[in-house]
Amino acid sequence: MGRIFLLSLAITGGVALSPAVASSLEGRDIARGKQLYATHCASCHGADLEGQPDWREAGPDGVLPAPPHDATGHTWHHESALLFDYVKQGGAVALAARGVADFPSVMPGFGGTLSDAEILDILGFIRSTWPERMQAVQAARDGQ
Repeated sequence: MGRIFLLSLAITGGVALSPAVASSLEGRDIARGKQLYATHCASCHGADLEGQPDWREAGPDGVLPAPPHDATGHTWHHESALLFDYVKQGGAVALAARGVADFPSVMPGFGGTLSDAEILDILGFIRSTWPERMQAVQAARDGQ
């Protein structure tokens, strides 16, 4: 749990938010995002956004399992620009760009598979599943 907390601090501190990404989660095609999530994300993050078992505990290889994207996870704690970069570039690249070079993320980048609009639709779908309070907190991180 400490590792996740420290990672959260590292990736949220001092990061400039892209206004284009922040505002672009509003009005997304939620139905398309849900379908794209099922196709590209559910195999690791769960059909119901539940994540993999024991997602807070690193395996023997030091890698954390895929976290949930529902209200039980920490996705809503992060600004949209980070989430977008994480999906587009992959975890290791997105974190390294924020100064976290030694976090063993196996999240692949989908920039060669998904368009920016498709990534935003997926993120919009995920956000739409959270309770209103969590949506508001996440939107506030984006300056909305």
